[in-house]
Amino acid sequence: MNNDSLRRSVEKLSDSIVKSLELTDFDIDRNLLDLPGVSLLIFTSVGCAACRFAREVLPTLALPVERLCWVDAGDNGGAVQRYGVFHLPALFVVRDGGFHGAVQSRLTPSELAEGVRQALSLGPEELP
Repeated sequence: MNNDSLRRSVEKLSDSIVKSLELTDFDIDRNLLDLPGVSLLIFTSVGCAACRFAREVLPTLALPVERLCWVDAGDNGGAVQRYGVFHLPALFVVRDGGFHGAVQSRLTPSELAEGVRQALSLGPEELP
């Protein structure tokens, strides 16, 4: 099994602006370390209404990211613990394998874009 077979594309919307990947406890670190550019890492859960909204809307927004990386918090407790996820949806910025921190904003295009820019202004750290 190669790394690409572990990536499951979740691009179900034809109007998706950016590429989306579904990550798990087993491949989150390898993918985030290998992926070039800016990734918005989003922890969600099936039972969370705000998460369902995020999954529907975020792929259609023009954000300053190359891809959206989704993690199901209910199925990936190791990643949830390492990233310190306390609420859903939880968003984090990773650029070229460097962790730039959490994005604290409402799910609107302008606030999300500003949150990503603010996170990128911080020096990168190692992935949690």
